[in-house]
Formats: sequence, structure tokens, C-alpha cells
Amino acid sequence: MKAQLLHLNSNLEHSFNARRDDTPQYHNLWHYHEELELIYFAKGSGTQFIGDSVRRFESGDITLVGSNLPHYWLFDEIYLREEEAEPADIRVLHFKENFWGNDFINLPENKSIRDLIRVSKRGISLSETSRLKTAQLIDAILVSTGTARIIHLLEILQRMATEGQHDLLTSPTFSIQLQDQDANRMQIAMQYIGENYRDQIRLQELASLTGMTPNSFCRYFKSQIGKTLFQFLIEMRVKTACNLLMENKHTVKQICFEAGFQNFSSFHKYFKNVTGTTPLSFQRSKT
Repeated sequence: MKAQLLHLNSNLEHSFNARRDDTPQYHNLWHYHEELELIYFAKGSGTQFIGDSVRRFESGDITLVGSNLPHYWLFDEIYLREEEAEPADIRVLHFKENFWGNDFINLPENKSIRDLIRVSKRGISLSETSRLKTAQLIDAILVSTGTARIIHLLEILQRMATEGQHDLLTSPTFSIQLQDQDANRMQIAMQYIGENYRDQIRLQELASLTGMTPNSFCRYFKSQIGKTLFQFLIEMRVKTACNLLMENKHTVKQICFEAGFQNFSSFHKYFKNVTGTTPLSFQRSKT
């Protein structure tokens, strides 16, 4: 996917950046950067786009985004309202692969961390069992000074590298292409899709927003994502349905329409195509 290159502000006082945000709009951009990003959503929810992966994120989730991997977090509407918006709480670390020097990272003892950094180019969602300790270490970095900051980050990476039970987000065939010329076009398209995928996507409107004809946009979208717009939307809706089914708060039929499907028969068909099981069987297996 082509995305906007961001040059993050360097801090002469620290070897890597750490900050705490309460404004979701700061993350509302389809972009990439040289630095790895470790992001902890202490409070906040929405849809995350990382490479060719689309899934829900919830409060408590922690994700590691590799160098130059495009990403974008679309927060739920309650966090984006102009008035009386729900406050979010986001903690973010940015660090370069060799921020501690090439000699250190290439030490034999650090092979597992080197492997983790390599795998992070697919995006990594931390397992539930490791989130609590990782969140504590991220918070410790935010209030630490000196060498303690580096030690805490090293411990985070070492724990991630040795646990080995995290979710890889992008597909194995996804490749990073860094071309800035189409950044605005993809940003517009992804934002429109993210905000409207539960409703009927109007191809003419989407193509017009990106300055293309519908046919040209469809070809362009597939060349960038590796999937047709239709396939991409189906997967987004199925993944949304999976999250709603796991919450077990609504009937399967209610979830069908909440996820953006127009009728129950097509929902059942596409859900089984994507997941290999029926919506009801999926829900029962998760409760």
C-alpha cells in the first residue's frame, strides 16, 4: 500500500521517543515512517488498518508496527465527535532499529530481538497474556530518565521475542512499497472506506473523491492492496462480525446488518467463505 511518509521529530535528549496522547485525530492518517512503533491503547477503540490487515482494536490492545509499514487507526465515532467526545488514552513509543547502535543489536545474544524486528514488518498484535506487563513497562518508560528508559524498552522487546504467541497482522505476501506520490489518494480512499464500510459503499463517490473513474479506481485499488475493493469490503465486514459475535451481545441476525451485510443469506455465505465456519458455530466456539 502506498502511504504518506512521516518524518518524526527527533529528540536530542533521548535515543527514542515516548509520548502519551488523548487526541485520536493525531493517529487518523494513513502513513509510514522509518521508526518502529509500539502503541498501547489504554482507552480507545475503532478499526485499525496495518498493511493489508483490517481488524478491530479495543482498550488494552498493544501493537508493534515495523519500520516503513503503512498503518492507520480509525477511532470509533464517540472519540471523534466535535462536542463531548469520549477522551482516549494512547501511549506510543517510536524507535529506530539501530537506535542503540549496530554493534549492540548484532550481538549474538540479541538474535531473538533481531528476529522480532524483522517479523515486525508484518505488524504484531501482542497476546492477551503479555499485555499487562508490557503496558506497565511502557508506562515506566514515560516517567523514567536515563538508562532506565533503554532497559525498559529492551525488556519489552525481549519478552515479546521469547514469548512467540503473538498475532502477525499482514498476509505473508504483503510487500511494502514506498511511493509518496499517491499518499493523499490512498488516505482519502481508506478514510472513506473505514467510515462507510458498514453502509453501502458508493463506488462512483469513492472514485470521484480520489480523482479517478470507477474502473480506474478499481484497477488502482487492486494493484495497491492485492485484492479487489469487493473482496476487501467483505473481509472488513466479516472481521467486524467476528468481533461482534465474540461480544455475544446481539443475535446473529442483528450482527449481520450491524456489520454491513444487506441480507442474511449473503452474510452466511461470505462469512463461511472467509472463516471456514458458520456465524453461529463461530459464536458458540468463542463463548
